[in-house]
Amino acid sequence: MPSTRKPESAAIHYLVEPADLHGHLFRIALTIPHPSAQQEVSLPIWIPGSYLVREFSKNLQELKAHQGTREVKLTQLDKHRWQAECSPNKPLVLSYAVCAYDTSVRTAWLDASRGFFNGTSLCLRVQGQETQRHTLDIASTPATATWSVATGLSPVKTDKKGFGLYAAANYDELVDCPVEMGLFWTGRFTACGVPHRFVVAGAAPSFDGKRLLADTQKICETAIRFWHGEGKAPFKSYLFMLNAVGDGYGGLEHRNSTALICGRRDLPRVDEARTGDGYTTLLGLISHEYFHAWNVKRLRPADFAQYDYTRENYTELLWFFEGFTSYYDDLLLRRAGLIDDAAYLKLITKTINQVLQTPGRAVQTVAQASFDAWVKYYRQDENTPNATVSYYTKGSLVALCLDLALRREGKTSLDEVMRTLWLRCQGGPMSQDDLLAVLKELSDRPFDTELARWVHSTAELPLAELLEANGVLLKAETPQWAQRLGLRVGENHSVQIKTVLRGGPAEKAGIAAGDEWLGIDVKGQGWRISKLEDVAFYAGTETSLTALVARDGRLLRLPLELSARSASTPPKKTSRTTATVPDTVSLSIANAAALGRWLN
Repeated sequence: MPSTRKPESAAIHYLVEPADLHGHLFRIALTIPHPSAQQEVSLPIWIPGSYLVREFSKNLQELKAHQGTREVKLTQLDKHRWQAECSPNKPLVLSYAVCAYDTSVRTAWLDASRGFFNGTSLCLRVQGQETQRHTLDIASTPATATWSVATGLSPVKTDKKGFGLYAAANYDELVDCPVEMGLFWTGRFTACGVPHRFVVAGAAPSFDGKRLLADTQKICETAIRFWHGEGKAPFKSYLFMLNAVGDGYGGLEHRNSTALICGRRDLPRVDEARTGDGYTTLLGLISHEYFHAWNVKRLRPADFAQYDYTRENYTELLWFFEGFTSYYDDLLLRRAGLIDDAAYLKLITKTINQVLQTPGRAVQTVAQASFDAWVKYYRQDENTPNATVSYYTKGSLVALCLDLALRREGKTSLDEVMRTLWLRCQGGPMSQDDLLAVLKELSDRPFDTELARWVHSTAELPLAELLEANGVLLKAETPQWAQRLGLRVGENHSVQIKTVLRGGPAEKAGIAAGDEWLGIDVKGQGWRISKLEDVAFYAGTETSLTALVARDGRLLRLPLELSARSASTPPKKTSRTTATVPDTVSLSIANAAALGRWLN
């Protein structure tokens, strides 16, 4: 492997080369200037912000160690740790390759058009030397001569395309700054005096980069002023890395950057002023990950004061760090003027309906969902909606209720709570006790009862009454057919059953996940269906049907009873566990002045 820079004598040094584009292989040389006699190295099993054991070591191969010309014995200790028997204080060099074939934001990718990696996928951790200075040398090859590099790491000596030497204060900083390389579009703007860079890979020729920059600048300025007024952001610069693909969505936050994925059709287009749902969703993603630069990367659970890359890191606070961020991502779009009141209420409605249509909300608290993220949220299956609730969606509704309750009492708001928490915890580790203390300080009363019910129990949230007090009317609506039947399906020439919701007509009929629903029998007449709406078309007003389904090569006739469902206004005090809560709701403006005080 060619060396583009001489390693610093005291720094842990990584040389990374995109060596085999068609083989999807990065080659890495790790130099440890002063190893111990039995130096241990390991590759993380997870990446902060994505709570699943991902076993990154499965992609590592050809690991060898040398001191000068002498090969050093390596012993594998377990699935992700190795030990080198070497001479102390004599430079140890480990060379290895990593297969990079994951298009997500969590791991690494390399092909003939683009490269991307997180340090947790490529950079072995040197046991006992994690707090040392680390340097990363990104090498160019003839095959990547036209490429450029983008990363949040501090450059030491790089060429005009960004290849060369970068530095990090420690291992945590090194692996918290992903690297994008390839032929990408790039643009820049300044928000509240902070330089920002946006790079986009995979965009179509119709992509309107100027509009994306202008809209992102509004988001960033709104977020910085939310946290600091006219004060300074906690980073000197910020980088957005967006990979536009045929179909995809996701993001992962970092201390001064974020990696994003979107469908390329969701990007803004030249000469098109309309803001479609896809572009609004992308702006919400940008807002979400940017807000995380404060809420989870700096203000973070006390459980994450120091990451342990060798095992799961548990916390019950993801409802706050992901849920409250999910509340503010769309709210800041409204405050930035990128969506209007109607569009914002549409987004809130979608979130409320997602939670109401999740039977698991009556089974698991949102605090439990946070703790169980490692085995439930990130390992979803056909029973997930029946057994768990999302700490993103319900957490955002907890934030909504808390904000509206504070505003109704007139002494403070969730905005002030967040800013005061930042100051109290000095932009560092926090606990639920810190939140409760700030709530009591600013509102002149304790909120222990509310958090106990909204976060640590499965009681329904008092959405209707709190929304009405802030100018918004919540009304029950007739559910769509999927919800009426208690199903989540895929439709492609036939109805594929993905999930059967607990307690619904489909479950009572014996329909199961994995079934293919072929047709229905109505009063002795058989009808082929290709989508759920066909059930409504052929059944008409009949409520007693026979579902014809295929399962494991057999055809089954399952009696299906539908109950008549119509819209009705739910009780206002939906916080009572005995209250009737609708499956589907809509929101409308009842008091524009009250709504304006909340949103503006």
